[in-house]
Amino acid sequence: MTLLAQADVQTTSMMDIVFSGGIVGVLIVLVILGLSIAAVYLVFDQIMTLRRSEIIPDGLHDAVRQALLRGNAAEADAACRRQPSVLSYTLVCGLSELDLGWSEVEKAVEDALAEQSARLMRKIEYLSLIGNIAPMVGLLGTVTGMILAFQQVATSAGAAGAGDLAEGIYQALVTTVGGLVVAIPSLGAFAICRNRVDSLIAEVAQRANHALSPIKRRQTSRRTERMTTPTPLPKPTPPIDMK
Repeated sequence: MTLLAQADVQTTSMMDIVFSGGIVGVLIVLVILGLSIAAVYLVFDQIMTLRRSEIIPDGLHDAVRQALLRGNAAEADAACRRQPSVLSYTLVCGLSELDLGWSEVEKAVEDALAEQSARLMRKIEYLSLIGNIAPMVGLLGTVTGMILAFQQVATSAGAAGAGDLAEGIYQALVTTVGGLVVAIPSLGAFAICRNRVDSLIAEVAQRANHALSPIKRRQTSRRTERMTTPTPLPKPTPPIDMK
């Protein structure tokens, strides 16, 4: 019974401290709670989004390469569209410029990679935003708690003791800790996800260039054939009959 009573007292005192700051204190705690829920959702979403199988489907670049080696660009395009992903989108963008030569294909691939990298980073940036906002919200709670503590001193004309000041100081520390507890994992998750995106995009670039290399090889061989094929000499002009 004694342990239960102590637990009830601790729970009650904790709730009292959370709500002791009035409307401002409650809003600060709710904001920190909302930021923590948003951070958890974003981390889970990125775990599902940044899976290697979702970004780089197995066997796709080999299928596209073999189709291009056979000179069948339509088959390569169909293989990409059967497996929607960052790699397939990049390959389709490159194949769309097939008639314009390798330089345009390469540029299309680079543009597609930049677009997909920005798309993947868009949600990850919110983790950085949460990591920067949460300590500021905690700091706001700290300032509010200190104001409450010094208000006790002012209203008591300096007669307030440690027990009177403890409530405001405790509230200040709780909000500060809450902000840091949300911010530190959010910034850590942001760094991990950003590095994950960079490594996946680099691998997509390598596989896309490997899959589309038959286009470059074919263009180079045609240029070499044109350079090595002897130019036929013009037929001699028959002599003019002067008679």
